[in-house]
Amino acid sequence: MKQKLTIISSLVIAVTSVCLLQPVNAAETEAKKEAKNSGTNGEKGNLSAADKKFVENAAKGGMMEVAMGKVAAKQAQSSEVKKFGSRMVSDHSKANSELKGIAKKKGLTLPAEPAAENFTSDANYMAMMVKDHEKDLSEFQKEARSGSDADLKAFADKTAKVVSEHLAQARQINKGLKHQNSNLTR
Repeated sequence: MKQKLTIISSLVIAVTSVCLLQPVNAAETEAKKEAKNSGTNGEKGNLSAADKKFVENAAKGGMMEVAMGKVAAKQAQSSEVKKFGSRMVSDHSKANSELKGIAKKKGLTLPAEPAAENFTSDANYMAMMVKDHEKDLSEFQKEARSGSDADLKAFADKTAKVVSEHLAQARQINKGLKHQNSNLTR
């Protein structure tokens, strides 16, 4: 009888141990999965220098696009340029918000919002937009290809598609403005 009680006690202890340790193992496995998926092992500030530079440039550029877009939406002569400016405010505000969330998660502080640059004409604004979006598209595509952080790579890939649309639209409007100006000078 004593031997049966010892065996049963040992069995109860073993089953209890397994039951108590199971949630701990599950929590450890889940934490490892989350760290792997975030690309940063769950640590803040674990970004490469290139990723940090990308975040800084994207934040500055995005804020500049919003500031200049607001000016264009109000002061442009062409309705197409006004509409483009409004789109810059909307799309870049959304991207800036998403980038801000990623930066916070990674423990980064974004730069302060720059003052809006002035432009002298619709054509001047659109020429700047073409040049700026060409540069931005290259940077976003590079980050999407070569970045070391999974969150930033996904953001860059998604945002590069929007920047590409902006570039195509900016080129089209810019071409139309150049055509209008050449007709006016004849």
